Amino acid sequence: MSKVSIDKKVPAFSLSATDDKTVTLDHLQGKNIVLYFYPKDSTPGCTREGKDFRDKHAEFEKANTVILGVSRDSIQSHENFKAKQNFNFDLLSDEDETLCKMFDIYKTGIMGLKKARGIKRSTFLIDADGVLRK
Repeated sequence: MSKVSIDKKVPAFSLSATDDKTVTLDHLQGKNIVLYFYPKDSTPGCTREGKDFRDKHAEFEKANTVILGVSRDSIQSHENFKAKQNFNFDLLSDEDETLCKMFDIYKTGIMGLKKARGIKRSTFLIDADGVLRK
């Protein structure tokens, strides 16, 4: 699988999402996409980040931009998190780490006294033509 690069088209992807959806890059053609990766549902930092996107949702809509949150959590976990926080955007489940690997956000760090691999909080902007811009 190829990794993404700035100013290049993002490879096609398809992931399960909240509200019984499947999100594909092709279905979002014509819209800008904010794709943000976060480590885990219902943790303080991830909740704060999601609330910021929720609270600015109208501004993103005016800019023809869809917000999508991505983590390795299950759809059921995402559904609970979304409902509890009243998120007005979809969360994608990347349990097999396909998108995490494509965007190269899976990093090794120190947690406590142990080395651990996990998602590095990261945000990407894909333009309406499917090109990674930032």
